[in-house]
Amino acid sequence: MSFQAYLNNIKEKTGKGPEDFKKLAEKKGFTRNGELKPGLKATEIVSWLKEDFELGHGHSMAIYALLKGMKKESSK
Repeated sequence: MSFQAYLNNIKEKTGKGPEDFKKLAEKKGFTRNGELKPGLKATEIVSWLKEDFELGHGHSMAIYALLKGMKKESSK
């Protein structure tokens, strides 16, 4: 599955897109100025997304990659 397909599926399931998750991560205190806080573990993001949005591990990791800057919305 392509990265864009993950994002599309997440949007379909939650109604939220990448920018929404970036804003929510900032509100939750996971990011500051668009960057993940130092020392933040992927498991913290994954747990949040699983609990609050019922996303699976792979979809949660896609959002983590987006927040970390490892992937962009336009990534394949």
